[in-house]
Amino acid sequence: MLLDNPRKLRDQYAGALLEDVIPFWERHSPDREYGGSVFDTDKFVWLQARQVWMFSKFFNALEARPAWLEMAALGARFLADHGRDVKGDWYFSLDRAGTPLVQPYSVFSDCFAAMAFAEFGRASGEAWATEIAVKTFERILARWDNPKGSYNKLVPGTRPMRSMVLPMITVNLAMELGGSIPDYPVEATIREKLREVMDVFVDREMELIYENVAPNGTHPDTFDGRLINPGHGIEAMWFVMHAADQLGDRAMVERAADALEEQLDYGWDEQYGGIFYFMDALGKPPQQLEWDQKLWWVHVETLVGLILAYKLTGRESLKAWYDQVHAYTWLHFPDPEYGEWYGYLNRRGEVLLPLKGGKWKGCFHVPRGLFMCMRFLEEMG
Repeated sequence: MLLDNPRKLRDQYAGALLEDVIPFWERHSPDREYGGSVFDTDKFVWLQARQVWMFSKFFNALEARPAWLEMAALGARFLADHGRDVKGDWYFSLDRAGTPLVQPYSVFSDCFAAMAFAEFGRASGEAWATEIAVKTFERILARWDNPKGSYNKLVPGTRPMRSMVLPMITVNLAMELGGSIPDYPVEATIREKLREVMDVFVDREMELIYENVAPNGTHPDTFDGRLINPGHGIEAMWFVMHAADQLGDRAMVERAADALEEQLDYGWDEQYGGIFYFMDALGKPPQQLEWDQKLWWVHVETLVGLILAYKLTGRESLKAWYDQVHAYTWLHFPDPEYGEWYGYLNRRGEVLLPLKGGKWKGCFHVPRGLFMCMRFLEEMG
């Protein structure tokens, strides 16, 4: 089994990251004329911020290469100059020159901006970047009870729902920069949100991880109430395991590993292989037309989750799952001709779209996933 030889696997991930994926983004993404990164002529703030975070992380955790810091700075300065409105909230998208196109309707632009400037501040030592991170985090906390504010399309009170996204991003933000805010209860916040995910969104009876629940934790019989996103649930479980391990909570690590295996078992396509994008908890047709596509981020996050879960629990069942997901992922997603990974496959595993960067795919899941797998494998010896 592949996980019996972590050093060989580590070399595979390191080679793909350092010889293919990072050079791909260094060649193709920087906009030397206007700043930031070009995937299309429009620039999506959350993807710009993700790339700033990614190259700053490489500089801080892999090697202090000046070229990586330059890549991060190109995006950070562009965002600092153009990315916020007068209140300090981050737009969703800009044109190539930085003119705002879409209002700051989603707090997730802010979340990734806060992460980006915190990591860039650590890499560059520039105080202005850390100051932007802290101010953005404070704005996020102020908006947290109503993240979309006036841009929320739902009628208040008619069908209130809780989303798993919010507690998970809170954990991530608290781990990234909560310590920068005076008196912010980092550990208490992380523990509270981990319990919320595991007690509210992980249904032990159904053996599923739900995207949305009613305020009392039940599952409304609606499209949104029955929605299962296997990849997102698996990604959430490796976040939980990583945080719980740092807190020394072994019981939560084991519970998250259980949920990861159950989610993967539910989401695996027995006919064609790979992991479905969307599913329905009751086996009904999902409303998402792309439900049966196989996506890059789902598979790379599953590889991260399986390696981490095996590292922390040593379960033999995880080794078999890892071999299965590894074989599918490495066969179908890397592009041997032009580099990096395809994002979108049809159910049969054929490439649907050859684009490497767009509105949703950028320099984040593939490089972060390869980096995390490499690091966890190094720790395994």
